[in-house]
Amino acid sequence: MLISKRFAALAAVMMAAPLVSVVVAAPAAQAASSRFCVGGSYTTLGRTGTSNRFRGTVAAPAGRFTVQGRYTRFTVDPANFAIYDYTFTGAPNVGDMTGGRPTAVFASKIPDLRGVTLAGGIRLELRDEEMSIIRTGPGGVSMKIQAKDCAQGGIFQTEPERGDGTRTRIVHTAADTAFYYDNPNFRAQLGRFLGSGCTSPVTGPPGDFCVRVTPRVNPGSETAPRLIIRDSAQVATRIPQASCGPDFTNNLGLAETRDHCGATSIWDVASGGRMGFVTGEDATEVANPPTDCTEDCQAQNQVRGRLGNLGFPLNVPAGSRLTPRTSSDGLNAPLTAP
Repeated sequence: MLISKRFAALAAVMMAAPLVSVVVAAPAAQAASSRFCVGGSYTTLGRTGTSNRFRGTVAAPAGRFTVQGRYTRFTVDPANFAIYDYTFTGAPNVGDMTGGRPTAVFASKIPDLRGVTLAGGIRLELRDEEMSIIRTGPGGVSMKIQAKDCAQGGIFQTEPERGDGTRTRIVHTAADTAFYYDNPNFRAQLGRFLGSGCTSPVTGPPGDFCVRVTPRVNPGSETAPRLIIRDSAQVATRIPQASCGPDFTNNLGLAETRDHCGATSIWDVASGGRMGFVTGEDATEVANPPTDCTEDCQAQNQVRGRLGNLGFPLNVPAGSRLTPRTSSDGLNAPLTAP
């Protein structure tokens, strides 16, 4: 499938055998694999993905439209490419993390196009499990969504572009049964260096294959405890939500996660940057941040099993969950400079 910035922020990364002293509290999700996408394909806008690629421009509907896959589904607002009701269907697959049940993970992912409405046809590309849609608006504004219909892996991202070069604010809201938490497996290993390139857990040295453990915030699910997700950003900045910090009601009181709410996260994404999420082992790998890139990006962050993976707790402790769930703080903060 022709995608010029082919899931650069969501490049699948594998793990080697866990390092000594690394305890994975839940059965480790399997390394990203084409098996997780077997039989996957999307149907949307009157077209269905098959081995014969569809690529063309289709008329935009007046209201929200559904992107229906074997393993995932969501709806899209054609006016701004906001995403609603992102759900794993629970279809059988070796990589299923839902226990075979439909599981909603995001209630919405809403971009603020600051008065611009996308117009005209929607450029659609479908092939096998992959999908890409693009729509443009005045002032050089465009939105692109790429998705893969798989049970887990790097499967979704949004890419905004603006002619004025400024950033686009995107607000994520978790589904009612989902929540953000401070991963205690990472918390227990803070400051250690992990990866095949390390000679010492204390000194590293840091590099592409030796990474220091920092706090990790993951979304989890009340109804699917084996489901593990991570927001995945490239050239994007998370906006603090102060009333979710320790001076208010965040019960952790930890500086690293002090401004993150339990059901919302706010991001300013560079023009040409990407904002998406990864699932499975990609969500719990101790990896360096993705390379900054906003044009003609390639998947340069693949590590082929050379990094450590700390996993996640099967039952998330109440004390690790971020609270409160929502806050209006940050929504009207000044837009991050380019």
